[in-house]
Amino acid sequence: MTSTAQPPAPEGRKAMPEHLSHVIFITAAAAMGGFLFGYDSSVINGAVEAIRGRFDIGSEALAQVIAAALIGCAIGATTAGRVADRIGRIRCMQIAAVLFTISAIGSAVPFALWDLAMWRVLGGVAIGMASVIGPAYIAEVSPPAYRGRLASFQQAAIVVGIAVSQLVNCGILHLAGGDQCGTIAGLEAWQWMLGVMVVPAVLYGLLSLVIPESPRFLISVGRYDQARAVLAEVEGKDVDIDQRVDEIQEAMRREHRSTFRDLLGGRAGLLPIVWIGIGLSVFQQLVGINVIFYYSSSLWQSVGIDPSSSFFYSFTTSIINIVGTVIAMTFVDRIGRKPLALIGSAGMAASLAVAAWAFSSKTGTGEHIRMPDTQGTVALVAAHSFVLFFALSWGVVVWVLLGEMFPNRIRAAALGVAASAQWVADWAITVSFPTLSDWNLSGAYVMYTIFAVLSIPFLLKWVPETKGKALEEMG
Repeated sequence: MTSTAQPPAPEGRKAMPEHLSHVIFITAAAAMGGFLFGYDSSVINGAVEAIRGRFDIGSEALAQVIAAALIGCAIGATTAGRVADRIGRIRCMQIAAVLFTISAIGSAVPFALWDLAMWRVLGGVAIGMASVIGPAYIAEVSPPAYRGRLASFQQAAIVVGIAVSQLVNCGILHLAGGDQCGTIAGLEAWQWMLGVMVVPAVLYGLLSLVIPESPRFLISVGRYDQARAVLAEVEGKDVDIDQRVDEIQEAMRREHRSTFRDLLGGRAGLLPIVWIGIGLSVFQQLVGINVIFYYSSSLWQSVGIDPSSSFFYSFTTSIINIVGTVIAMTFVDRIGRKPLALIGSAGMAASLAVAAWAFSSKTGTGEHIRMPDTQGTVALVAAHSFVLFFALSWGVVVWVLLGEMFPNRIRAAALGVAASAQWVADWAITVSFPTLSDWNLSGAYVMYTIFAVLSIPFLLKWVPETKGKALEEMG
C-alpha cells in the first residue's frame, strides 16, 4: 500500500488536518444559513418606503409589517433544536431553505398587506432556524483545534449577507431609474428586492444535499458506521475514530438537559447569572442597532437625502459592519470580552449623542424636509461610527459571553431565555422606531444614547470576564 505519511510540521506550527479544505467547504455551506439570516433580516430596508406608498399605510402599520419577521424568528429559534435532534441537522437546514424560498416568492408578489406580513413571519421562522442550526452543526463537524475559527464563519456570513442585500438593493434601484416603485420586467423594484433572495435560498438547499450529516446526530440515532465515515472525513485518518465515537457517546451520556426550572433561584425569581445574560441581550438591542439595518434607507430619506444616495449609505454602513466584525474577531481573545464591550459602549454613546444633535436640526415636513449640509454630514459620519463601534464590540462579544458565562448545568436553557429576550427587545425597537421618528427623530436617538451609557455601569458591576477560563470554571 502506498504510504500517505506527511512530512512533519515545522517547529512551532500544528499540522493542518488532512481534509481541512473540505471541512472549510462544509462549514461555508452550513454558514449559508447565516448569510440568509443577514440577507433576509436587512433586505426589507430597501422596500420600506415603497411598501408604505403601495399599501397607503401609516407608521404603526408599517412597523408591524417590518417587525413581523421577528415573531417568526422566535418561533424558529425555539423549535429548531428539537427538530434537528429528531430528524437531523441537514433536514433542518433543508426545511429552512424551503421556507426562505417560499417567503421570498410570497413577499415579492403579495396580494395585500396581511399576506406580506405572513410571508415575513415565514421568513422569520427560517431565520430563527438558521440562527440555531448553523452554529450547532459547525461546532459538531469542526476539528477541535480549528473549532473557534470555523465557528466565526456564521457571524461573518451574517454581516456579509447584510452587505450583499444592500448592494443588491442598490443595483435594483439603479435599474429602476432610482424609483423604488419603478417597473422592471413587470414587477416593481421593491418586489425584486424581496424576491431575489430565492437565489441564495436555493443555493443553500442545494449545498445541504452535498454536505454530511453531523456525526453527533448519527451516533444519537445508532448510525455508527456513517458517523465513523464522517469523522474520518472531517478529522483525518490519523485520528482514532473509535475513540472519538466513544468520547462523543460519553459526552452525550453525561449531558444534563437543562430546563427552565433549573434557572429559578435568587431574590428576583431567576438566578443572577441568568439576569445578566438577559441584560446583555436587551442592551445589545436597545442601543438601536437594528434601526440602521431595517430602516436606514427610510431614515436618510426622512432627513432630505435622495433615495439613490440613501441606498448607497445603507450599503456603506454594511461594509463598516463587516470591518468591525473582523476587528472583534481579531481582538476578542487578545484583550478580553469586557474591555472590548466597554470600548464599544463608550464609542456607541458618543456616536449616538452626536447623531441626536445632528438630527435636531431637521426642518420642514413631507417632501420638503431638509438638514443643513454640516449636520447632514455629521449625522452620516456618526451613524457609520455607531455601526463600527457596535460591530467591533457588542455585535460579537455578547454572543461569546452568552456561550461561555453560564454554568454547564444550565447553559442550554439560559441561552434560550437570553436569546428570546433579544428577539423581544429587537421587536420592541423595530416596532417603535417609525412612530418615534415621526414624533421626534432626535429624541429617539437620545433614548438610544441613554441605553448605551447605561450599558457601561452594567458591564463594570455585573458582567464577568470569561477570557481564558474553561467552561467548567463557570459556576
